[in-house]
Amino acid sequence: MERLKLAAAENMSLREAVYQTLRRAILTNKLQPGERLMELRLADELGVSRTPVREAIHLLERESLVVQEPHRGVIVAQITLKQLRDVLELRSMLEELSVRLACLRAREADFARLQEAAGCFSQAVKQKADVTELAGRDVAFHDVIYHMTENEKLVQMVANLWEQIYRYRVEDLKDPKRGETLAREHQELVAALRARDEAAAMRTARLHIANQELAIAKRLEGEKEYVV
Repeated sequence: MERLKLAAAENMSLREAVYQTLRRAILTNKLQPGERLMELRLADELGVSRTPVREAIHLLERESLVVQEPHRGVIVAQITLKQLRDVLELRSMLEELSVRLACLRAREADFARLQEAAGCFSQAVKQKADVTELAGRDVAFHDVIYHMTENEKLVQMVANLWEQIYRYRVEDLKDPKRGETLAREHQELVAALRARDEAAAMRTARLHIANQELAIAKRLEGEKEYVV
């Protein structure tokens, strides 16, 4: 295991610092799927007591990033095709609903914010930003769309699913070519929304998620091609 460095930020509790450190390590594969997380070793490496490590692990369990296994203890959760499809099936439905409502309810100022978010993602791709930054900017782009719906319950539902989606988003962006593809798809989605073309927006959103699923599946089993 690559040595971990404790995250540090102003006003961040020790539990939060340990949690953010472990979370980032899992999402960037410093902690590999199937790897055991031993409280004592992690506490010693991070220079903290076992209590914040235990609390951080509980938070990671809630996000399905780690799991408890008999006779092994806590391990980093595997990314399986079944989990991938379950999560992205829900995301696809929410995305299609979101863009349909956004077409109906968006204001002109919303389109400007959406274009700005798309531009920030494209710029990060050009600058070859790391996967966590790219994933964060992708989150920001889609978050604009969710708020364009003016449906607070929908935004809450997405937030509840977001952490599980985030891991797959990071996995997707590990392929450098995918950043360029996502940037193009973002622009296509912006154009459809600006035109208030529900059918085009829903189709673009659906293919956007289908391509993500197949890109990750290709990494996991090495035999699928992208949707075109």
